[in-house]
Amino acid sequence: MKLKNHTAILKAILFLIVLTLCVSYGFTQEPKKERIRISASYTNLIDGEDYLDIKLTARIDKKTLSVPHVRLSIYADNEEGETSLGSTKTDMNGITVFVLSNPESIIPDSTNLYSLLIKFDGNETFRPATRSVQYKKADLTAEVQTKDSVNYMVATLKDAATDSIIEGEALNVRVSRLFMPLQIGEEFNMTDENGTIIVPIDSDIPGIDGNLDLQVVLNEHDEYGTVIAQVEAPVGVPIVEDTTYF
Repeated sequence: MKLKNHTAILKAILFLIVLTLCVSYGFTQEPKKERIRISASYTNLIDGEDYLDIKLTARIDKKTLSVPHVRLSIYADNEEGETSLGSTKTDMNGITVFVLSNPESIIPDSTNLYSLLIKFDGNETFRPATRSVQYKKADLTAEVQTKDSVNYMVATLKDAATDSIIEGEALNVRVSRLFMPLQIGEEFNMTDENGTIIVPIDSDIPGIDGNLDLQVVLNEHDEYGTVIAQVEAPVGVPIVEDTTYF
């Protein structure tokens, strides 16, 4: 009888120990943090700025949501280590644009490849995250030429480091507008053996004082990212301001 009592007491003690450990573990365990996703792309505006378009999202309750008001750190990454380039913060839509204020200071590797790191340190809701962005530099020259009273956009694409021609890549020609660019010619104009495209410009495109803000775009290339060359030319139909009052 005494043996049974001792066994029952021992089981009760063991149960209390296990219960105490479980409760203690439940209080000390950190809440589950969500995984954040960093999307980023590189853009080179010829004779202008180099910048990163960045967007943060997270998959929560089977929904993809934007992550607003989050601070990100940007680094250049090469054989010598990481160098801070600054920081940026996402807006209410989880979007931010980080301008590379001194792109010439970023050192490429031996293959002329540039590497950037976008880092999020984490917070009480999201785990830390890192995204790498790699790119090479391209030269894209563009000018308007006129032949037999027809205006043409002539553009040439080269690798900036080697000065070699880039053949067989699609370039888009468009007129920059406030809301949506106006495409000129074919959607994809492939560079020839000289790295060049020649696209006729429609003669009936309106512009202020006849000036058109023309762009040639290499869009989201695997190696070069997005490259944009801009040309302003007086090849449009002048917009006449209506000053008639009723």
